[in-house]
Amino acid sequence: MKHNTINRENIQQMVNSFYPKILKDEIVAPFFIQKIGSDINSKEWQEHLKLLGDFWAMTSLGDLTYQGSPLAPHFNMPGISREAFRRWLELFHQTVDEVYTGSPAEFFKQRSSNIATNFMRNLGL
Repeated sequence: MKHNTINRENIQQMVNSFYPKILKDEIVAPFFIQKIGSDINSKEWQEHLKLLGDFWAMTSLGDLTYQGSPLAPHFNMPGISREAFRRWLELFHQTVDEVYTGSPAEFFKQRSSNIATNFMRNLGL
């Protein structure tokens, strides 16, 4: 069932559905595997999934649980490229369309595109 509203539960559903796709992708998986590992059930991955749920809750709901700097880790990723960001967005938008419909889907697509553009600009890509 697709959601037409945004809440903490379906944000976490989106995040938890998205990252297994990332780990299977030949373009973006190496960046995540290098930093977090390949076992999505590991303590590190579970912490990362929660952190990202908090990030998207902050972005979409104004929830103040997220504590971090989303851009900072990307400065320490040798080889990161516009192609990797494009692929990340493609997979993210695909997942958004699986979880959401209507304005929530459009919100996450627009917001993720804006974030990716800002990250690439700040990283000099």
